[in-house]
Amino acid sequence: MNRETTNRIRFVLEDLLPPVVRDSAIFHRVARAAWGDHVTRLASFRARAPFLTAREYEDLYREHPRVHEGTDLSNDCVSRIIAEVTPGSVCDVGCGTGALIRRIRDARSDCDAFTGVDFVVEDAAAIEGVNYVAARIEELPFPDRHFDTVICTHVIEHVLEYRQAIAELRRIAARRLIIVVPREREYLYSFNPHFNFFPYAHSFLRAVHPVPENHVCELIGRDIYYREDRQGA
Repeated sequence: MNRETTNRIRFVLEDLLPPVVRDSAIFHRVARAAWGDHVTRLASFRARAPFLTAREYEDLYREHPRVHEGTDLSNDCVSRIIAEVTPGSVCDVGCGTGALIRRIRDARSDCDAFTGVDFVVEDAAAIEGVNYVAARIEELPFPDRHFDTVICTHVIEHVLEYRQAIAELRRIAARRLIIVVPREREYLYSFNPHFNFFPYAHSFLRAVHPVPENHVCELIGRDIYYREDRQGA
């Protein structure tokens, strides 16, 4: 299933169904019938967020079923990222299967070094010319301003210490930082292990405060696309 299809499903579930239905026992039963007990586990996962061990966190992500083919990004988001990557080195933090960084490598001949980071790197494809590093976003093992462009898509919503994660992304970006998060509302029962929810573009701007003057924050479909330039940072 691609992102465009799930976005249409999300529109019905998140925008058309009222909260009294989405948080109801009836919806829970329907969701369990469609997707099994993992829906209940996800609800417990969010409720216990402040008390989770690192092992519990990693185990859930290893077992979470992959919904999308290759990437969680829509084609519009991918095209925008490719267009706005700066020449030079590129780091994709939370690279997943490596689908995005592969497309950047294939499309941008002016980019000459590619790094993919994830805390579960077994899922990443063995792509020629891409260096994979196993690390958590809250503690990235790179020097300050190490990459020309740093990209982080569909990750911040999963991170409890998201301000620390954003600070790390800014620290290692020399020229440009690009972040994409889903535009969504929180409900008791959902199909994703998300901790943080951003229903509007300005919701995400609060998360990245202080916001530099040279930035873009806008909606691309059901995603929030954020970009800031780091020159002089």
